[in-house]
Parts: sequence; structure tokens; C-alpha cells
Amino acid sequence: MSMIALIQRVTQSKVVVNDKTVGEIEQGIMALIGVEKGDDQAKADKLLKRILGYRIFADDDDKMNLSLESIGGGLLLVPQFTLAADTKSGMRPSFSSAAPPAQGHELFEYLAGRAKEIYSTVETGEFGADMKVHLVNDGPVTFTLQV
Repeated sequence: MSMIALIQRVTQSKVVVNDKTVGEIEQGIMALIGVEKGDDQAKADKLLKRILGYRIFADDDDKMNLSLESIGGGLLLVPQFTLAADTKSGMRPSFSSAAPPAQGHELFEYLAGRAKEIYSTVETGEFGADMKVHLVNDGPVTFTLQV
């Protein structure tokens, strides 16, 4: 199994829960985070390192050579249970590979806590909430990272 991040380069993004903004960034990365059975803190650490260091921002030559850390952008982490769905067959997703809610919550909170310890601008969505995610995808640029 693998911990998953769907990262999107954004010019702005926010998460709204019950008509209240709970997390908001300007230029940076909005990352949807999925947790599968068997994921652990070591995988969360590895995923965070990849998110912060993944080079998806343009340098002076308009090449994707700059990371979130190098541009000093914001990071918005959003828990996304459905990323762990098995969609290989049938017409309905299976969630048999997804972590149980308690484990998913624990690992998401661990990831968010570690991010806030080592990076300056970190916001989050709310685990288990009905979230409305707003973003302006810059490019569009979207990648799936798995560890």
C-alpha cells in the first residue's frame, strides 16, 4: 500500500467547512492526502519531503525546476479518503485498500503536524468534514505522488 498525495500548483486555494474558511493559501501547493492500510509515520515523513521538494514551479527559464520550499509558497493539506479507492474494475469505487478512519485521521494529523514543524506556511482542511475546496490550478499542473 502507499500513502498518496495529489498535488496541484495553485495561485490560491481555500477549504470551507460550514460556510467558514478553515484553511487558505496564496501561491503554492494544495495537496489532497489519501491514506491506505499499512501506511505509517515513516511513509508520511517521506511523502512530506517529496511534497515540499517536488519541483513544479518555473524558474527564470520557464522550466519546472523550483520546489515549494525554494519559492516560499503556501501548503494546503486536505484529507481525501477517496484517493485510496480501487477503481480498476466495475462502475463503483471500492475502498477496501483505504485505511480505517481512525488510522487515516491519525496519519493525516501527524503529517500536518510535521509540516507545521518544518515549514513556515501550512494550512489544513478538516478530517471527516464536508469540505468545499476552492482553488485556482496554475497551469493546470497536477501530479500524483505515492510513497
